[in-house]
Amino acid sequence: MILHQKYADSINEAVAVCNLLSSRGYVTAEGGNLAVRLEENLLLITPTRLNKGLIRDCDMVFIDMEGRIIESTRKPTGETPMYLSIFSQRPDIGSIIHAHPPAACAFAIIDDDNPLMRPFYPEMVIDCGPVPVVPYAEPLTEQLADNFASFLDKYNTFIMENHGVLVLNRGGIMEAYGKLDLLEGTSRSLLYAKGAGFELKEISRQEVGNLERTMQTRGIPFTGRPDAVKGLKELYY
Repeated sequence: MILHQKYADSINEAVAVCNLLSSRGYVTAEGGNLAVRLEENLLLITPTRLNKGLIRDCDMVFIDMEGRIIESTRKPTGETPMYLSIFSQRPDIGSIIHAHPPAACAFAIIDDDNPLMRPFYPEMVIDCGPVPVVPYAEPLTEQLADNFASFLDKYNTFIMENHGVLVLNRGGIMEAYGKLDLLEGTSRSLLYAKGAGFELKEISRQEVGNLERTMQTRGIPFTGRPDAVKGLKELYY
């Protein structure tokens, strides 16, 4: 298989992330999926109905931006419409992970204010930004893809109501996994604090603004479409 040979390194990295998602309990059974943009009209995406801990290099699927299979022995994930829609609307995005990490997913089913929209940890502010809840839609549908449209200008990380988590990343899939890991760790901390009955303490408005210096030093862009967000205070206040 020509593309499997050409993009062997990208496949190896994607499979490694699949295995990490499984080993960390961020996906269960056959759930979760991921995709990487390799070229303008070429995506690498996980196959349907296969445990992420069992995926091998040969199982990964190459599709174009119309969802047509270019090279594979398997069919792509049923969530392909969501991936195609987001990659089309956000040409700056290079990789996407959809997973079901338990702590972050707790906020997908809590009928209360969403604390992930507030600034609690500098790492979370810098690397993920606020995490909105995208309204529920039936999985594997165009409606699910459409529900992201109003959020894509400002955000890169999402809670999918009564469903899971989605992380968009401008770089590679391993970096996207790191942001998912950060989101899950932050979610655990918030749940521990709330479960213990304590009030949550935010970073101040001034300190949130000061974190822009760190982002400039590290060359980290704001979340959302390029140049759509001008500063961290715009995101949080």
